Amino acid sequence: MKLKIAYQGVAGAYSNIAAQNVYPDSVYVACETFEEAFEKVQSGAADFAMIPVENSTAGRVSDVHFLLPKTGLFIVGEYLQPIHHQLLGLKGTKLEDIKIAMSHPQALAQSAEFLKKNHIVAEARIDTAKSCEFVLEYQDKSRAAIASSLAGQIYGLEVLASDIETMDNNTTRFLIMSREKIVPEDDGGVFVTSFIFKARHIPAALYKALGGFATNGINMTKIESYLEGGSFVSAKFYVEVESHPARKAFQNAMEELHFFSENVHILGTYAKVG
Repeated sequence: MKLKIAYQGVAGAYSNIAAQNVYPDSVYVACETFEEAFEKVQSGAADFAMIPVENSTAGRVSDVHFLLPKTGLFIVGEYLQPIHHQLLGLKGTKLEDIKIAMSHPQALAQSAEFLKKNHIVAEARIDTAKSCEFVLEYQDKSRAAIASSLAGQIYGLEVLASDIETMDNNTTRFLIMSREKIVPEDDGGVFVTSFIFKARHIPAALYKALGGFATNGINMTKIESYLEGGSFVSAKFYVEVESHPARKAFQNAMEELHFFSENVHILGTYAKVG
């Protein structure tokens, strides 16, 4: 039986491309929102979800880290997808005809210099490939979509400008989510462990909570804060460290984290890519 991979967007979206690259010859389940993609995995309608979390040019994908601890799912892998944006328009359209470019806010941010140079107004839409549908719907040669080459082929649009992303190394990092907690065996390689926590409301709690990773020689590669519950003092932190739960150093660091924190939520351990 083929695996079913949920992703946010429609056919031709970069999440769809990432799913095809990691899980070829599978069934790809398009979802309107990240929440729907998570729900497909939760319910068993899909085996995994392919979720973008950050881009090397535009930064963090909003809301994803906020949603992660609420899903009950686990991170079982990561994937780095090179992103090359195309400006796509109706057949017979020329670049100089385009006044408005529609796409996901991330794609618009990643192509900001090209849009500015060509005096094109950015218009945010829910998805890159979905923007191609709007180009066909409007039938307006002043409007284009920013999306993948695959999306252009699917929707029959012409490439008006190729590889318009600002940075040549433009890359999106995806997390692979599963219902099952799959922790790979520690073979001595480089692993990432992701977790979310809230520091206790006492002086220096954050410093002390994370200090154990430094004293145990564990590299912390990411820490991001976000607010929840409508309060400016209830920040939670998303953290990634390079270690494996089977290692004594990691266990010592987590013991210290728990002492100065509350609501520690381990999201998963997986092999580091790149």
